[in-house]
Amino acid sequence: MMIGLGFRREMLDWDMSAVQADFFEVAPENWIYRDLAPLHALIESGRPVHLHGVALNLGGTAALDQSFLRDLRKLINALGRPLYSDHLAASGDSHQLYDLFAVPFTAPQARRVADRICAVQDALGMRIAIENTTWYTNIGTMPEADFLGMVLERADCQLLLDLNNLSVNHKNHGGLSPCEFVQRLGMGRVSYMHVAGHEFDPRFDLFMDTHSQPVEAHTQQLATRLAERHGTPVLLEWDNDVPGIDVINEELSCLRTSMTT
Repeated sequence: MMIGLGFRREMLDWDMSAVQADFFEVAPENWIYRDLAPLHALIESGRPVHLHGVALNLGGTAALDQSFLRDLRKLINALGRPLYSDHLAASGDSHQLYDLFAVPFTAPQARRVADRICAVQDALGMRIAIENTTWYTNIGTMPEADFLGMVLERADCQLLLDLNNLSVNHKNHGGLSPCEFVQRLGMGRVSYMHVAGHEFDPRFDLFMDTHSQPVEAHTQQLATRLAERHGTPVLLEWDNDVPGIDVINEELSCLRTSMTT
């Protein structure tokens, strides 16, 4: 089973040959104007590097940034056309918001966002994946799983299924459990899965998608079942308070061991 890791700047000085990951993921916005040698070294070691963006603004209303799309296409080609994904959220219109904001769960919004995804796919010359996101407040007339399914179908795109986000949303808002959400949506369009940890913030009385803790047992168990049943790769995200290589390898090993026992 394929187990991946989000490659972060804190890891640039690591001996990546010692990291027990089969593939990696980076934010393209951080690499468009940088030396790609570290990424090529990972690829040459036989471990693909996928791209997971934060700035495409699929849920926004401003025109898509054609200059960014041209730069992104060059990066994709330079890395051998790996998988590319971004979030089903708004990240800025007049300026970059440095956060991800939910799209209202309505049929008109699903059609609008799907059309933006189609435009991106046409510009890049490839199918992309979208990630289900955490949200802390939202409006709408549709269940999230139905909204997401409608976007996927209309755009004919793939899904980067974030199981941690499902857990955070369920804890904060109720509704379908992560397992029920996946059952309702299906796995037919899933390219791979994200797992991560999160924290409770008493200031807001909400669980926050911090990517700063080990993966919860129930999220790991769901990822294991889905990976075993569908052969879907799993990637560990750890973005804040990044620990040392030993802790990261322990987390990767837990995912791998649970899939082989």
